[in-house]
Amino acid sequence: MTFESLSLSKSLLRSIASAGYHQPTPIQQQTIPPALKGHDVVGCAQTGTGKTAAFALPTLQRLMESANRPTTGAAKRRQRSGRRVIRSLILSPTRELAAQIGESLVTYGTFSGLKYTVIYGGVKQHSQVKALQQGVDILVATPGRLLDLINQGFVHLENVEILILDEADQMLDMGFINDLHKIVAEVPDDRQTLMFSATMPSEIRTLARQWLRRPTEVQPTPEASTPDLVSQLVYYVERKNKQKVVTQLLMNPERKKTLIFSRTKRGADKIARRLTRDGIYALSIHGDKTQATRRSVMQKFGSKRPPVLVATDLASRGLDFSDISHVINYDLPNTPEVYVHRIGRTARAGASGKAITLCSSDERPQLRLIEKLTGQRVPLEKAPMASHELRAMTEKPESAEGEAAASPKQAGQGKKSRSPKWRARRKTKSS
Repeated sequence: MTFESLSLSKSLLRSIASAGYHQPTPIQQQTIPPALKGHDVVGCAQTGTGKTAAFALPTLQRLMESANRPTTGAAKRRQRSGRRVIRSLILSPTRELAAQIGESLVTYGTFSGLKYTVIYGGVKQHSQVKALQQGVDILVATPGRLLDLINQGFVHLENVEILILDEADQMLDMGFINDLHKIVAEVPDDRQTLMFSATMPSEIRTLARQWLRRPTEVQPTPEASTPDLVSQLVYYVERKNKQKVVTQLLMNPERKKTLIFSRTKRGADKIARRLTRDGIYALSIHGDKTQATRRSVMQKFGSKRPPVLVATDLASRGLDFSDISHVINYDLPNTPEVYVHRIGRTARAGASGKAITLCSSDERPQLRLIEKLTGQRVPLEKAPMASHELRAMTEKPESAEGEAAASPKQAGQGKKSRSPKWRARRKTKSS
């Protein structure tokens, strides 16, 4: 399938060709046709699958084709003054993701004649308000800042034709659910709605039923191939010993920019704290961090002396660095597709990379699912520890009975232990 076969306009095809894209990805093939027809769409797709273009291209085309006819008196007055009105609203959970969407609109909308701007928190609002006052067709926003500007009277959403919610599960994870309800209430009911999420928990499905009308469901087959230039290996390490192994791994002088994945926010903070205690510069990033903190962490990670970055899967979606040399899976992900996405963070732009997974005994079923999806065995190596530490970590008793039998000998060197009461009686007799 080609982009030409998707019924896209000549101006968009020109922009796509200029950007060097030749073939639509599965998410684009499945999303663009129904979106161009005005249907609601709910899609399940990871970052890196071409999802942004999947909603940006049909949005640009539909806005180019539709007449800008405001229906309210206030909107008509704004149009008479020469200002554009917001006809598409794209909601994104973080500043980083919002900025990436804005860059995509610049790329694909070069010849569209449409105007767009991005607003987010953590910075002063003056320049954002100025852009809004000049008029835009498409607004990309994070929920918190958008609601602030709505309440101040700087944003009006009564003419929105297309509403897009990107990374919906991350927005819920970051606690934006109440803000989202307030924002959606400001948008006309007769809109087109596109919702995308990396996962589809029950909460997302509930929102889809509330906000979308008979949506087309899109869920491309998960990517199963791993990057060719990524060297993968796994260490069997019990959970209590993972921190020691990570610290040892990070002592490798060949290591450059390193990203560690944790399954939980609390775990990410804990790993970063312990690495710092061990003398390794480390920072964590997840949905509970403030916008200002996330921005600061991202800037530091992009510097010449970057910290080790410990991230959750949701928070990592805004990361876009081509020079990550090592990815470490401190915890295995819940789904094998997420593993493929994680290790795809390294070995970019023709460079090689290394993906290391720490697998405890209770995580081995997840490792087998990963190997089943990718069709390849992940090489097993010994953990980089001192020999006596490695033996202590990897040696296991042959059975529970053997372990129980060995305990008395280790504790008392083969002798029976004496209770305090026995010693007291012995002392009384001797006296």
